[in-house]
Amino acid sequence: MTKYISIDPGKCKCGLIFADFQSKRVLEAIVIESKYLVQNIQTFTEKDKNIKVLIGNGTTSNKHAKSLSFLDNNLTIVEEKNTTFRSRQRYFEIFPVKGIKRFLPRDIFLQNINLDAISALIILEDYLNCEFTLNGDYISKTWMKQ
Repeated sequence: MTKYISIDPGKCKCGLIFADFQSKRVLEAIVIESKYLVQNIQTFTEKDKNIKVLIGNGTTSNKHAKSLSFLDNNLTIVEEKNTTFRSRQRYFEIFPVKGIKRFLPRDIFLQNINLDAISALIILEDYLNCEFTLNGDYISKTWMKQ
């Protein structure tokens, strides 16, 4: 069973996905403050030393990659071009608008929503060239966690 952590790095916050490749399921999707990234990654890797970690090559990725150097060969820096833009569309694939709300402009449903975890999902899906599904119900408004 191969597990992956995918990170959409940012200056203030990071999207983080923990997923199982074999079942193609996201086990956890969170948005964390950047200062808690190392702590969260250490928590995941304490449980399983063979977790592969992907980090997007965008904003502050070099800084975060240096702080994750303890991962050695299990850390890979990958392309994340347009993931923030694409996360808007992927959000509505995961959380489709239903009923009469479908006739309203989609942008009104994206206010106050952290799309960083969805950007991390896109990074993972692009890297592995497959689509993942969410495991369980996630609150679509925010996934912010310390």
